[in-house]
Amino acid sequence: MAVGINKVYNKVLAIANKEQRGYIVPQEFNLFADLAQLEIFEQYFYDKNQFMRVHGNDSEYSDIIHNLNEKIAVFERTTSIQTNGQITANDFYRLGTVIYNNIEVQEVQQDELLYMNQSPLITPTETRPVYTRSASSTGIQIIGAPTIVQGNMTCTYIKKPTKPEWGYVVINDRAMYDGDTSVTTNFELHESEETELVYKILKLAGVSMKRQDLSTAGQGLEASQIQQEKQ
Repeated sequence: MAVGINKVYNKVLAIANKEQRGYIVPQEFNLFADLAQLEIFEQYFYDKNQFMRVHGNDSEYSDIIHNLNEKIAVFERTTSIQTNGQITANDFYRLGTVIYNNIEVQEVQQDELLYMNQSPLITPTETRPVYTRSASSTGIQIIGAPTIVQGNMTCTYIKKPTKPEWGYVVINDRAMYDGDTSVTTNFELHESEETELVYKILKLAGVSMKRQDLSTAGQGLEASQIQQEKQ
């Protein structure tokens, strides 16, 4: 279940308005919401790399790697690859598994490919292809398959989070929430990230409004949350 943007907006305003710390207009909130979501999303991969180095635990619900994989799984997609090696995904973020003719294709670097081509035993073939990255961030080159058919090439990938949007209508000079799906986009993050989203948005709002008290409050709450999660 995703995080409802209106819940986050109301909590951010409640804390920001306490002790007259300032009002955050919807346009600014949407900008901060997007930045906060991307920051949390990016952190998943750094955290996974960090915690992969340590032994997990046997608990089904508290293992950190398991929980991170669950959060990342929301963004996993499968798409086709064109005959020119371009991945058909406008929201592409990170490449996962490349599949050609139901065979998992391994990625190699250019220097590895030179070495492989010098040895008949490991030279890429139709049944044992490899791929290299192309100059494009969404492009690859399959080596070992002389006749590449578009329908035979697919890949898994991680998509970018959709930009969140607190949709609203103005009534009597006041912005009122509009939950219509055409104007409102909720966060795509796991619902457990709701609290951290609030803290990060508060921190960003404080910096923007040059309100040190608000920024410090958000930063302090965020630090406390992170420390609790990693204990």
